Amino acid sequence: MPVDIATAAARADVLSKIYGEGEAEVRALDGVSVSFAKGRFTAIMGPSGSGKSTLMHVCAGLDEATSGTASIGGTDLTTLKDADLTRLRRDRVGFIFQAFNLVPTLTALENITLPLDIAGRKPDPEWLDRIIDMVGLRDRLGSKPSQLSGGQQQRVAAARALITRPEIIFADEPTGNLDSRAGAEVLGFLRDSADSHGQTVVMVTHDPTAASYAHRVIFLADGQIVDDMDDPTADLVLERMKGFEAKGRRS
Repeated sequence: MPVDIATAAARADVLSKIYGEGEAEVRALDGVSVSFAKGRFTAIMGPSGSGKSTLMHVCAGLDEATSGTASIGGTDLTTLKDADLTRLRRDRVGFIFQAFNLVPTLTALENITLPLDIAGRKPDPEWLDRIIDMVGLRDRLGSKPSQLSGGQQQRVAAARALITRPEIIFADEPTGNLDSRAGAEVLGFLRDSADSHGQTVVMVTHDPTAASYAHRVIFLADGQIVDDMDDPTADLVLERMKGFEAKGRRS
């Protein structure tokens, strides 16, 4: 379902990303236009090489578009200088990756507050308390990453992404290194952060079960959006993905 511009946390407009030239040219994104609604959890899916991670990276300001525009909260990322883009990512965007990217010498609490420490800012005690309760790790705040399970480490990474009160969180295969139980914990947390706290979440995943936690799934193939599904279930997503794969084998 199309998202009204006024309610979009992030947008891509006729976005293209091309690697290489001539016969070696790869068109990772081919004129993609999409909006991500505020306070909603959106999953991006597609076959390997479909452009899903590239779309997320360009929309998050981690990669540059070849043409078109990407914006966050009305700010066109393509117009920003490097320092301004770095500041925007630090202050207005949260990131969760497949690798937890926790600092091994810091405690869980110190990892959570790290973005604010780097920016020279103090955490809001009330907001920090809420985040700690959201991730359910109050009794593990003094633990180092090596003392935490994979699911607990990823919940620390999710809390770290939320500590700056970002306008949007981008999650790239956040459950890829987790077992099904730990993955469900993290996905439930992301869904609740949208439902209960109005957080915008955009997640790249290959897993239909993970996608079923989202409010909406968009499907990419060959660098273009080919479908859009609201209120997904794992079975519906799997069926849709099988259709794309079968079509790819025939072409």
